[in-house]
Amino acid sequence: SKAHHRLLASWAADCAEHVLPLFEAKSKNLQPRQAIETARAWARGEVPVGAAQKAAVAAHAAARAVKDPAAVAAARAAGHAVATAHMAEHSLGPIIYAAKAVRAAGGSISGERAWQMKRLPRGVRALVKSAVAKRLAPHVD
Repeated sequence: SKAHHRLLASWAADCAEHVLPLFEAKSKNLQPRQAIETARAWARGEVPVGAAQKAAVAAHAAARAVKDPAAVAAARAAGHAVATAHMAEHSLGPIIYAAKAVRAAGGSISGERAWQMKRLPRGVRALVKSAVAKRLAPHVD
């Protein structure tokens, strides 16, 4: 449903924002942060999908402009978070790329995944947990 789609976008934005400091420590580029803000605006019904798509392209461009693996993954998490407006399945991107960012920074993927799942809205919890079990097993420690 549209309501579930918006919940996914909001949650994806939270997941991307959680690792955004790993990008911002290496770059002054604001596009990933703006992408997260656009994802939240789309979730509130304030911007069209087209604006979200443009923000996703910009966040991925920011990822290509840095060399640090944690920063690259964090920017990609932001790009996928906002791309959730276009297709709900993109909401899995931030959890994959957040884990990659955390691993590249020397942190715990299992700790990051626990943080993500704790914030997962009830309305989409079963859906996301099922998708994670089916599709993300290769991306977990």
